[in-house]
Amino acid sequence: MSVKQLRELVLEQKKKVRLMEKKSDDSNMLVQVLEQKNDQLEKLVHTAEQKNNQLEKLVHTAEHKNDQLEKLIQATEKEIQAVTEEKESLLKKYQDMLEKFSSMQFELSQLKRLIYGSKRERFISGAEDGQMALPFDVETTSQEENGEAATEEVSSFQRRKRKNHPGRLTLPDHLPVEEIIIEPEEDVTGLKCIGHEVTDELEYIAAILKINRYKRPKYAREDSEGVICGDLPSRPIDKGIAGPGLLSHILVSKYVYHLPLYRQSQRFKTEHQVDIPRSTLGGWQSGIANLVRPLYEEQKRQVLGQGYLQVDETPIQVLDPKKQGKTHRGYYWVYHSPIQRMVLFDYQEGRGREGPRKLLSDFKGYLQTDGYKVYDWFGKQKDITLMSCMAHARRMFEKALSDDQKRAGYAMTEIQKLYHVERLAREQRLSPEQRHELRLDESLPILNELGKWMAAQVRAALPKSPFGKALIYSVGRWDNLINYLRDGYLEIDNNLVENAIRPAALGRKNYLFAGSHAGAQRAAMFYSFFATCKNNNVDPFSWLKKVLEIIPDYPANKLSDLLPQNLDLS
Repeated sequence: MSVKQLRELVLEQKKKVRLMEKKSDDSNMLVQVLEQKNDQLEKLVHTAEQKNNQLEKLVHTAEHKNDQLEKLIQATEKEIQAVTEEKESLLKKYQDMLEKFSSMQFELSQLKRLIYGSKRERFISGAEDGQMALPFDVETTSQEENGEAATEEVSSFQRRKRKNHPGRLTLPDHLPVEEIIIEPEEDVTGLKCIGHEVTDELEYIAAILKINRYKRPKYAREDSEGVICGDLPSRPIDKGIAGPGLLSHILVSKYVYHLPLYRQSQRFKTEHQVDIPRSTLGGWQSGIANLVRPLYEEQKRQVLGQGYLQVDETPIQVLDPKKQGKTHRGYYWVYHSPIQRMVLFDYQEGRGREGPRKLLSDFKGYLQTDGYKVYDWFGKQKDITLMSCMAHARRMFEKALSDDQKRAGYAMTEIQKLYHVERLAREQRLSPEQRHELRLDESLPILNELGKWMAAQVRAALPKSPFGKALIYSVGRWDNLINYLRDGYLEIDNNLVENAIRPAALGRKNYLFAGSHAGAQRAAMFYSFFATCKNNNVDPFSWLKKVLEIIPDYPANKLSDLLPQNLDLS
């Protein structure tokens, strides 16, 4: 290689070196620029980090505030819920207090009515001046044509003329007449009698006690073969001194006319000078009860064998042997057969279902009761159709008149229409079949509309208000209330059995309590007989006297002939 080439090579190398140095300077400058940019970026990053931290702080603060707001919202919601609940509670308390006030006001009005007012449940619908509208058209008559309503004008008001007095009570023809001739004080010799001035006077002869002395001659047989003597007739109480008439008088006086034995003892001593201790009267009563018990069992069998019964219960106080000086509250369960007009009293120590359930174990047919819950069980039995009492439903609305005159009055008016149909059937003496047809034509449409109205009203009525209770009572038993439409033999209400209970209610006000459970059951026997006598228009004294005369020797398989509706007293 030549020197020239070497020089050129060296120059090239130097150029390269310079170029590289220049590049190196450029690189250094670039590095510096990059470092500056990096510094700027770092500053930006630092600034961004600071801003990010600030944002995080703001977010944290916002989240904290949000948490506080959520807690505040939750607390507010709880307060609102508490206020709402308190409001509902206060509204409920207010409603309860309103219902309680209404109930107390109703009870107060009922107590005032019980003490001061009338006990009648009469209701006049759509009345003006207290006068009930007639159910038919009547032509208006003038005052001249109607003598009873004729009036005369006196000063500034009109005075109604009094009706003519109907006159004295007509005395019955069956009473014996004792004629008493009263001659004038003047001498009537030679005068002609042209008639009599007749004046009737009703007089009373006090009852008398007499002694029936049976004398039976004794005859000695020939050859000393013995003595012949007549047999004593059978008597109600063997070896007793009381005859059938006296025993009947005692029992009728107690159970029909409600005269306790101690008062009867006083009357015997005062009026007849005969001292019969109360304990003796009680012993006679027990003896007669044992004598007629088979007849009572026959009456029970016949009553419970009917296909339609009305049932009710009434309390009776009974001396409790376990608690000296205190009484036990027992109950008479009363079964009435409207078709046969027979009544059965059965004494039970309680008011539970066990007593009637036992007696009605074989019963099949219609059972009419009030709203006592014990009877609901019978309505669930396969062969028993439970009927409710329309009179009880009506009574609930009658009591609610003071609470809601308009709506309770409407219900009373509709029920009144139903009873008008029943009255028409009685007045026209319709047969059961005809009464059934009349009810379907007249009563069924009324009941349909009344049932719809009650179902609509019960949603808006206060359940504890008198009107609400009346609605709930009727709506809950509506099917049972309308069951009387099924047959013309069925009654609209339970009033017949309630009427049969009244003698027991009057009796307990006089004798206050029964001496024992057995005594209460004995009383139930006589109440059964005498209530049946009343239903069949039979004189209880005459019936019992004849029964006591013949029952000691009467065949047991013919006892049904001695029941009040069967025994011939002629």
